[in-house]
Amino acid sequence: MLLCDIGNTSLHFFDGDKEYKEDVEHFDSLSIQEDVFYICVNPKLREVLKLLKNWIDLSLYIEIDKYYDTMGIDRIMAVEALRDAVVVDAGSALTVDVVKDGKYEGGFIYPGVQAMSKTYSDISSALNYSFNFEVSLDKMPKNSQDAISYGYLKILYSEVISHNQEIILTGGDADKFASIFPTARIDKTLIFKGMKRIIKKANIC
Repeated sequence: MLLCDIGNTSLHFFDGDKEYKEDVEHFDSLSIQEDVFYICVNPKLREVLKLLKNWIDLSLYIEIDKYYDTMGIDRIMAVEALRDAVVVDAGSALTVDVVKDGKYEGGFIYPGVQAMSKTYSDISSALNYSFNFEVSLDKMPKNSQDAISYGYLKILYSEVISHNQEIILTGGDADKFASIFPTARIDKTLIFKGMKRIIKKANIC
């Protein structure tokens, strides 16, 4: 079974054993003859794939009334993979979603690491620091790097742990947040697990 999570710049494939990526700009969709189950946030590529019978758009099989209209399909798939957890998806944007008893409770969107770092440096070159993910969240900082790190991470940490649920970290920057959430589980294939559940529920394989 070939799964594909399509973003604006890359296609992330998973065949059950290994993951690999292709660049959107140079990818030829006709090069793949087998069935591909996919989700896509790239409008231009989505229009191309609609014309190909072996590319199956899993967003068409979502019970959309369980979510809100503008919720990203990648977030939905991560939620579909879980029954009780808080999902922290650390990518270009950082999203947090809560699932209880298999029901989506809601979530929020936070700037990702690079976006937030740029925000600080845009304010002043004196704030051009990388985040210190080892910063203590139990006491107020006394230097600039820890001050911006604390400001970014403390609010996120407090909100996530307030739900008293298992924490799942996913996305490209998941490893960076492991020190902030030491009891969390990292699962970078979470979206693909959600895709598999949709395929099974919809009986389309």
